[in-house]
Amino acid sequence: MRTIHSRKRTATVGAAVTAVLALALTACGGDGGGTKSAGPADNAAKSAASAGASQQSGSDEATDTDSAKTDGSAKTVASGTGTSKSGAAKTGTTTGGDTSDGYAYKHPCKSENLSVRVYAREGSATQQVIEVNNTGANACGLSYFPRVGLGSASAQDHSGDVVPLVPGGLGGAPAYPVKPKTAAIAVIDLNPSGADGALTWINELNVLADGDHMPNAEQLNFPLGPDVKVLDPKLGLYSGTIAEAVSSMKQADSKS
Repeated sequence: MRTIHSRKRTATVGAAVTAVLALALTACGGDGGGTKSAGPADNAAKSAASAGASQQSGSDEATDTDSAKTDGSAKTVASGTGTSKSGAAKTGTTTGGDTSDGYAYKHPCKSENLSVRVYAREGSATQQVIEVNNTGANACGLSYFPRVGLGSASAQDHSGDVVPLVPGGLGGAPAYPVKPKTAAIAVIDLNPSGADGALTWINELNVLADGDHMPNAEQLNFPLGPDVKVLDPKLGLYSGTIAEAVSSMKQADSKS
């Protein structure tokens, strides 16, 4: 009976050893299999790595997209700047206009864009200043000098009006250019010599700003006063200043 019990005990111990060996082999097999296939931790790591790669890829794509947007914005700005420059030019035409002499040569001044003044020159008893202001938006061209006649305000026929001498030998530009908000100035001396025998019935100065292009109906009349004496009057060319206009007037030697 003891021998049988001893064998049973031995068998039990052997079975236990076998079970332990089986567990050990299983554990070893698990490690080996871990090399071939990922476990939960490995899968998590791979998922994290995949997510990181995906985020990196998304970041790169976002960067490319932002770059594309930036490029597109730059193109839009460039286009807008061009348009802005073009728009500014058009706005300039509306508010400032074309102020070039070339434009003035091709565009005679119109009466509705001019303001004409006549007043006595300071420091002179016989000289009158004719000031033609361009009130338009663009430069325009005038004849070299205004068409001027001296007569009586009560006369029905002005064919007998006195016409002043003007500088001769004219030539050059096709017109006298006047920029916007600028004046063309001419000076007339009613009695340059101051000699006796001057006409006393003249009391009006008639001015046509551009005798080359404007009709006689656009002539303006300016009273001279009751004590004016006219004898061999002289008229200068349009100039930029009164001093230049006076200098030009002194060279008048021809009939207009």
